[in-house]
Amino acid sequence: MVRPIKFGEIPGFEEEHWFRDRKEMMPSSFHRNWGAGIDGNGKEGAAAIVLSGGYEDDDDLGDVIIYTGAGGNNPDTGKQVQDQTWENRGNAGLRLSMDQGLPVRVIRGHSHKSKFSPSTGYTYAGLYSVVDAWEEKGKSGFKICKFRLEYCGLNIKRALPEHTELKNLHGETQRKSGTVLRIIRDTQITRGIKKLYNFECQVCGSPVLTQSGRYAEGAHIKPLGKPHNGHDSSDNVLCLCPNHHVMFDRGSFSINDDLTLIGILEGRLTLHKKHHINKTNLEYHRKSHGYN
Repeated sequence: MVRPIKFGEIPGFEEEHWFRDRKEMMPSSFHRNWGAGIDGNGKEGAAAIVLSGGYEDDDDLGDVIIYTGAGGNNPDTGKQVQDQTWENRGNAGLRLSMDQGLPVRVIRGHSHKSKFSPSTGYTYAGLYSVVDAWEEKGKSGFKICKFRLEYCGLNIKRALPEHTELKNLHGETQRKSGTVLRIIRDTQITRGIKKLYNFECQVCGSPVLTQSGRYAEGAHIKPLGKPHNGHDSSDNVLCLCPNHHVMFDRGSFSINDDLTLIGILEGRLTLHKKHHINKTNLEYHRKSHGYN
């Protein structure tokens, strides 16, 4: 009998809950797969992952995890021996969880090389959001699927990488749980680019009209922060409407050096004569989403 997939917290399992082995996780559907690191598929999403030291390209920073997808590795050495693909059920599941804002339970195993890992067994690290997905060449020279996960659980004592807080009338702070928010980084650089285009999307040419005026978003071609380390500079920013911003971040389309669009969109990016774009950033975006 196939156990149903369960998303979010499961009653009876608090953060730091310790499991003797992976079989203990299966009856409750906490993590249904004894051997696979990712519990999920491309139709429903991924509900849980186990960090077990099986991939050499993982980077566990605590509340931020750079996670290597499934497939193509030698389980004995942790080294890649062939390319990973987005068709892998686990990778497809994590990408769907990202698109639909589904939380992922993260479990750390004793064989995972991290200061946060237990000496024996497995511990529950809490709920994480999948906030980014891309592909790159791994340490062994093969293509790997990478994911950035950020803690989004209910432990308010933990310092989150980024979160949105809601303040009530009495000034107390509450966290909005169970919702994944896309962070819009609006800096002086991005505001300048949006003004240059009069808040009109460089892809569709339309602004979003609100009660307070025209609205657009500044989209970084090479993302900021680890592991991408893009710069908040005008040659790395586009002016996009919210729809095309999400599509660009998710790799639904990319941009050639001649500014023609590739992917599910056709056409050409509008470019103001005062706006210079760094083509190495365009190349990075294409490679990250499999267009090169």
